[in-house]
Amino acid sequence: MELRVLRYFLAVAREGSITGAARQLHVTQPTLSRQIQELEDELGQTLLIRSNHNAIPTPEGMLLRKRAEEIMELVGKVESEFSSMGEVVAGDVYIGGGETEAMKLIAGIIRELREEFPEVRYHLYSGNAEDVTERLDQGRLDFGILIQPVDLAKYNYVGLPARDVWGVIMRRDSPLAEKTAVTRGDLLNLPLICSRQVLRQISGVNEYLEWFGEDFGKLNIVGTYNLIYNAALMVNEGIGYAVTLDKLVNVTGSGDLCFRPLKPKLESGLNIVWKKYQVFSSAAELFLERVREKFAGSGGG
Repeated sequence: MELRVLRYFLAVAREGSITGAARQLHVTQPTLSRQIQELEDELGQTLLIRSNHNAIPTPEGMLLRKRAEEIMELVGKVESEFSSMGEVVAGDVYIGGGETEAMKLIAGIIRELREEFPEVRYHLYSGNAEDVTERLDQGRLDFGILIQPVDLAKYNYVGLPARDVWGVIMRRDSPLAEKTAVTRGDLLNLPLICSRQVLRQISGVNEYLEWFGEDFGKLNIVGTYNLIYNAALMVNEGIGYAVTLDKLVNVTGSGDLCFRPLKPKLESGLNIVWKKYQVFSSAAELFLERVREKFAGSGGG
């Protein structure tokens, strides 16, 4: 299986037609059709449902598209690492993380390094812990910023000197908004929108589930989210109350939403993690060195 043919297949899958993909790739339509047919023969699967004007991926084609995108992303990463080798520190650093104000700490390191090493580029990927660790395991990210609770057994990590506070995003016209903090009892009969990450059973301590204790099974969870922006839109429409971290949604001014912390207080720590035995590019090694200088005293593994 050649990388060139995978690029051809991705172009067809993205364009939705062989004609459009051939135009974009600057190859003839018969050539492209023949390459896709040879790929199907090689894999022993039908990858596209063809019609006069469209070419729609089959379930097998959707799987190949996902894998091909992962492969091409890794190829680009390898090419970047080798092209940046030399006396001048250059190249790319790939960082993933959830939504958290603690990203300001990472942004501060990037700003300092950019002043000293302007040839280094930084690529950020937003996602929950499942998204980030999948990309870490595949080698598509160098580092991940993970919000607890999360299983760190497979990773080396440095703790960040920050803790995120949990609370509830709600409409300002909700009776609960009159309170300064929200208790377990307040939440029992409310429609809740919760983070999928914290609802997952993991090895180790899950402070979120422990905070609810025996009442967790009584909660009325009407929806889940991985990133808070869309969940906040659901709150604004009156669908429910989002249990989330502070400072991720703008609740200042005269907007419709407000935030109330949980009582007793519930906080989550954060770690920057990377795969054990990871071989880094010079740019990523430089970033890790600065992270350790800044945060080594905050704990790690």
